[in-house]
Parts: sequence; structure tokens; C-alpha cells
Amino acid sequence: MSQIKDGRLFLLSILAGVVIVLLLSVYAHFKSPPPLHINTLTRDISVSEQIGPESMSRLKESGFAAIIDLRPDGEAKDQPTSEAMSVAAKENKLTFYYVPVPHGDIPEQSVNQLAEALRSAPKPVLMYCRSGRRAARTWSLVEASRQDGMNAESILAAVSGVGQSAEDLNQNITLRISQRGQRP
Repeated sequence: MSQIKDGRLFLLSILAGVVIVLLLSVYAHFKSPPPLHINTLTRDISVSEQIGPESMSRLKESGFAAIIDLRPDGEAKDQPTSEAMSVAAKENKLTFYYVPVPHGDIPEQSVNQLAEALRSAPKPVLMYCRSGRRAARTWSLVEASRQDGMNAESILAAVSGVGQSAEDLNQNITLRISQRGQRP
């Protein structure tokens, strides 16, 4: 009789151990932060999809010095505000810029604001929006406008290299490159 009790107790202990290990595994999975999907445009500039305030410490640990938010506040209900992102960046000693770029055509004001942010930001910089698309595309116009910027082929290749496309901006990119000597 004692052996049966001991056997049941042993099996119950094994079962309890398995359940605890499984529960800890599930907890760890949901507790761990989501992966960061960072793509490099240039040596000093990277793009990402939407990040959250909880990502700032990992970005700092990864070596980033500045974060540029290109996503307008209020696009989605679950999106952190630029203010929340700014606070989290400052808590992690990261410089933060807010340069909202709407869907559709990229306003010239946004191109100019991003150019200024990139000029003054400590490097390296991470730019983000919902998917990284607007960040990469807006950067392509900034890069085309820079006096010593890349050529059109290199700009398009960099944008393509981060999984985005700016082919429809090729005419605008080429025009900006041709006006480099004429821009202030």
C-alpha cells in the first residue's frame, strides 16, 4: 500500500513539475519584449517599424543615440503617442525628434524637418513609422537634396535594401539631385 502511495506521489510530483515548467515558459514568452526589426539605410541611419516606449533601453544598448518618430499621433488606437515616446527616449538618454509624415504624398515641410533632424541628431539614428516605409521614403528625398548626397541609383538601392520601394519617387529624387547646387 505504501509503495502505491509513493508511486502516485512520485507521478503527481512529476506532473506538477511539468506543469510549472510549461507555465514558466508561457510566462517568459509573453513577458519578453517583441523583437526589434531594424534595417540599415546608411552607416549612421536605420529604419524600423513601430516601436514602443519599452524598446528604448534596448535601442540605447544597441548603440543608437537618436530616435526620429515619423508617425503622426493618432493613426491607430494602439500606437504610443510621440509624447510617451519622447519621455521614454529621454529616460534612456536618447535624443528624440518628432517629424510626422502623413500617408500619401510626402510634404516638403516633412522633408525639410527630417533633413534638419538628421543634420543635428547625434549618430547613429533610428527612424520609425508604422512599417518603416514612410521613414525610408522620406529619407530618400532628404538624401537626394543633400549637397553631397548619394546618386539616385544608390538612394533607390538603399531604400530597396531595407525592404521598401521609392521607385515612384525616382523623378522627384532625380530632380532634387539636379538642383543640389541651387539649394541653400
